[in-house]
Amino acid sequence: MRRLRHWGPGLLLLSPSLILLAVFVYGLIAWTTKVSLSDEHNALGSKGFVGLENFKNLFTNDIQDRFLHSLRNLLIFTVVFLVGALVFGLLWAFLLERGIRAEGFFRTIYLFPMAVSFVASGVVWRWLMNPITGDGAGGLNAIFGSLGLDFLQNKWWTNPDWGMAAMAMPAIWQLSGYVMALFLAGFRGIPQELREAAAMDGASTYRLYRNVIFPQLTPVALSALIILGHMSMKMFDLIMSVSGPQWLTEVPAVYVWQTLLTSDYAKAAAISIVLLLLVALVIVPYLIYTSRAEKNT
Repeated sequence: MRRLRHWGPGLLLLSPSLILLAVFVYGLIAWTTKVSLSDEHNALGSKGFVGLENFKNLFTNDIQDRFLHSLRNLLIFTVVFLVGALVFGLLWAFLLERGIRAEGFFRTIYLFPMAVSFVASGVVWRWLMNPITGDGAGGLNAIFGSLGLDFLQNKWWTNPDWGMAAMAMPAIWQLSGYVMALFLAGFRGIPQELREAAAMDGASTYRLYRNVIFPQLTPVALSALIILGHMSMKMFDLIMSVSGPQWLTEVPAVYVWQTLLTSDYAKAAAISIVLLLLVALVIVPYLIYTSRAEKNT
């Protein structure tokens, strides 16, 4: 009875959120898992349980290895996006941390792309990355042409060799400011005593950042890596706004949408579960690491 009095009010306040979470998150995950194990490949419904057959077909019997192709595109996009966003975010945070003039102005400029939706920025970047070259070029190709830099003109996202890497450019532009804010907060959170102690020991500026400041930013970098990594795996609206449902730039999220249009619910559910597992593979180890780190502090 005492436990009920102690936990009762809290559980009562949390119960609406817990119910919604159970139904619309874990309930839908359970339903998607059930569909992925069925033979519901059309609008007529499922006839029975097929186990892991749908998952096996994705990796071994998909038309033109389409799912493997989308995973390869996702890997290229994620690597380029993470490296670009982390490098530019750290660079901008470093410059702001050094105390440049008009810091507030530059901080606003860097953070502004975060306020733009992926759909809106995708439409703009679709024009910027116009694949037409020569006299009819537009966007970046037109700028390069007017500057006499015709050798820089290329097909961008339609390039079969590195088109998926070009698709990461809008994401880097939009989220590197967010990474900058994380790193800048990390810089400002480093105790001044550490800097003063390093200066008293005769450490140069390079040694100060290399051996004192940058190691303190490791947790920030890890957090940014996890956040951006799981965002890239679910990227849909930006890619659809730039290229549309194209084979060259197809990722699992786009493949799920196109599969649903054909009413192949079992296959779409299987792709969704694989994508969920990939996201969990990134997030769960990080949650375990942070939980252990908090217990040790």
